[in-house]
Amino acid sequence: MECEKTSLNFTAMLLEINCQIAQFRDLLIHIGHDKHDSPELRISIRKTRRSCVEQCLKVAELILLQMKSSEEVSATPFDNPHLILLFYLTQLFLRELVRSYHLLKIIPMDMSGYFENRIGGQNLGNVISQILLCKQINPDFQLEELGSITKDSKEIAKVLSEMQEFMPKQEAYMETRRDSSNRIFKMSQITSECIPLRTVDDREDEMAKCE
Repeated sequence: MECEKTSLNFTAMLLEINCQIAQFRDLLIHIGHDKHDSPELRISIRKTRRSCVEQCLKVAELILLQMKSSEEVSATPFDNPHLILLFYLTQLFLRELVRSYHLLKIIPMDMSGYFENRIGGQNLGNVISQILLCKQINPDFQLEELGSITKDSKEIAKVLSEMQEFMPKQEAYMETRRDSSNRIFKMSQITSECIPLRTVDDREDEMAKCE
């Protein structure tokens, strides 16, 4: 009974992660569009991203703890459907983080008006305190976001690596085959140029052109 309850809890949390990632992707689509892009959209993207990161890390910690405990009890590893689903959801989210980084980098948003309006509604004493403490009232939103996304990407890449160790051999083999036949990006090094690695398909295309 306890196992069934735990399974249902994991399922509910994974469904929530799936919805959050879908929402994050939908929000990114509006970046750069005159009718939809706005400071409020960028704030929504930030909040949704942070929520996704926190939820992914939280659920991964719980599932990995369960996997490690089960591994100690039994010498035979077992397939955990929740781990498999979380692995692919987290992998998808990491790709979206890379996309969001480059979208925000090439399409910045002037957030000065947004922060000025917020400061206008603050208590005057708080504003004076910020000035006296030499704090920047209008932060560099883009710089903060790029740094935050970089940090989030490293954390997500790390937990993906930890989950990979418990992935079933068949799933791990399929993932290896998929990586070898598609373009792969160095997602954990998001601050550097994301250069797609050459694949077998690329080399075959080049040989065909030469012929």
